[in-house]
Amino acid sequence: MSRVDSWLWAVRVYKTRTMASDACKGGHVRVNGKPAKPAQDVKPGDRVVVRSPGWDREFEVVDPITKRVGAAIAVKAYVDHSPERPAYLSAPVARRDRGAGRPTKKDRRQLDELRGRHDL
Repeated sequence: MSRVDSWLWAVRVYKTRTMASDACKGGHVRVNGKPAKPAQDVKPGDRVVVRSPGWDREFEVVDPITKRVGAAIAVKAYVDHSPERPAYLSAPVARRDRGAGRPTKKDRRQLDELRGRHDL
């Protein structure tokens, strides 16, 4: 068995174990439908739901690993039951060519329109 915060860190859901622990303390992690504390154990078959801004990710524990492993091995430790990522979270990123200088007023207006800021 493995701690839920350690498992979330080991399978690369969170970048650090502290971030995983803080998410548990903040009520963003549920195990089998119940709020999880950082030290709660997870075992094979458990359902872990992680609330992210905009969508919830749902994982089924296959291997309760405790050490952080490579990404190829980490994906074998769970089954991802998450719904599709909403399109609004995958918005295009505004990019400028290197050395293009400071944006003109027209460029800024186009960037604001792309970002959905029509009132600025």
